[in-house]
Amino acid sequence: MTETITTRLWHEEAEEDNPFVARRCRLAGYDVYGALLPRVGWAEFLYLLFREELPEPAAARLLEAVAVALAHPGIRDPSVRAAMNAAVGRSHRAAALMAALAVGAGRLGGAAEVARAVALFGELGRDLDAWRDRARRLDEGEDESDWEHLPGFDPRTERASTPVCQALETFAKLRPGGWLGWLWAARLDLEAVAGCGLALSGVVAAAFADLGFPPEAAEMLYLFLRLPGAAAQALEQERLGWRRYPFFAEALEHLPAADYRALLQRLGERL
Repeated sequence: MTETITTRLWHEEAEEDNPFVARRCRLAGYDVYGALLPRVGWAEFLYLLFREELPEPAAARLLEAVAVALAHPGIRDPSVRAAMNAAVGRSHRAAALMAALAVGAGRLGGAAEVARAVALFGELGRDLDAWRDRARRLDEGEDESDWEHLPGFDPRTERASTPVCQALETFAKLRPGGWLGWLWAARLDLEAVAGCGLALSGVVAAAFADLGFPPEAAEMLYLFLRLPGAAAQALEQERLGWRRYPFFAEALEHLPAADYRALLQRLGERL
């Protein structure tokens, strides 16, 4: 019995003289190396991967802008700090990225929040009363989803930060008639409803909703589009070392080599 891999997304044709090497690779029917590679950009290829069709130029431009906005979450972001912690601790470089993914997957500014926010746009629409009712139910513990705040908003803030507003304005100009345009016009009202500031996760969720990505695809995209900044910061911190890492350097004591060897010997004896 011949074993096959079932996928309509990807198709390969083997080389005539080597069945283990692909002669042609097709993504959603498009020849990747023969047709796409010379003609499309990163954002267009991402869109094709998750939507199985090439985007219109405006959609590709929006996705590209989202990728730029997410590429470096900033050193205040827990996922970036997790990558830096791994790097300064001399973990394998892959561990830095895995740490960033794990910490960035959560429900406070993480990928899970983005997925839920995308779903909320579909559930609540542009009805402020519906958003107000959902916020009330969350506040009173009546919502069965177990969220403690409206997804896409930051309970640690009273208003959207300047970068969040700048990102929203840029995205809304690229998609004025969609969720982004509505979010730009209704931001202050929504912040009053939520009792806190709009977060970048909410802005990006609106962009993903406008681009037609379902919640699960939005979650995946949000996870890996934030990795470049985490990777770059991890590499920098690896070069700088723990002495120039302010978060725990003062709590560490450098031991002379002889004392360090003695400590390792004592630990080995206890084990």
